[in-house]
Amino acid sequence: MAETLRRVLTRDGAAWSGEENTAAAGPPLLLLGAPGSGKTALLFAAALEAAGEGQGPVLFLTRRPLQSLPRGTGTTLDPMRLQKIRFQYPPSTRELFRFLCSAHEAPGPAPSLLLLDGLEEYLAEDPEPQEAAYLIALLLDTAAHFSHRLGPGRDCGLMVALQTQEEADSGDVLHLALLQRYFPAQCWLQPDAPGPGEHGLRACLDPGGLGPRTEWWVTFRSDGEMMIAPWPTQAGDPSSGKGSSSGGQP
Repeated sequence: MAETLRRVLTRDGAAWSGEENTAAAGPPLLLLGAPGSGKTALLFAAALEAAGEGQGPVLFLTRRPLQSLPRGTGTTLDPMRLQKIRFQYPPSTRELFRFLCSAHEAPGPAPSLLLLDGLEEYLAEDPEPQEAAYLIALLLDTAAHFSHRLGPGRDCGLMVALQTQEEADSGDVLHLALLQRYFPAQCWLQPDAPGPGEHGLRACLDPGGLGPRTEWWVTFRSDGEMMIAPWPTQAGDPSSGKGSSSGGQP
């Protein structure tokens, strides 16, 4: 899943090795960030990216409908891609459990990507570690079931977004430690100094041992448009950061 998110952030669709994309989804990915850090926008961009790969529909789970489609997420809002994204809105942890437990009964082609936004809201209903472990197990089992239905050599990816707090309590720390154990690939969204009228952050992607850690500068304009550029220290030439920023605009 880290490779799908990397293609969104690089805007070029290239794999780490420079080879064409494969059907392997990679390890589950945990997307972490503070409130308003752009987690939903990146999840949606990953959904659009996967929907264009021709490997199957995308299943997007969230507690409530999106108020608007995120802008400037690296891929045009192609109606054909949008049709391949299936949104489901489990309103409670119990309903999420029920949906995941019955996923094997759903008709139609198996999803190639399973996304869950707002995991912290479901965990808050019952903060006991046992409930968190059960939910993680259900997510992993559901993705494994979809992978089996997709057939040999094809996997269903899993990407989950979790909101982090500046002052986490012991329960939050325990949940994060549990999640990091089963989600080896992680992407942290860290606020950084924005420009006038902009909201900026640093995106740090660790693919869980399958490639180098990579960083980007992500900016959200006042109208919600997202712009992405390589982090200046990784651009090779100190002057290339500015050039890639303008080139990365949608």
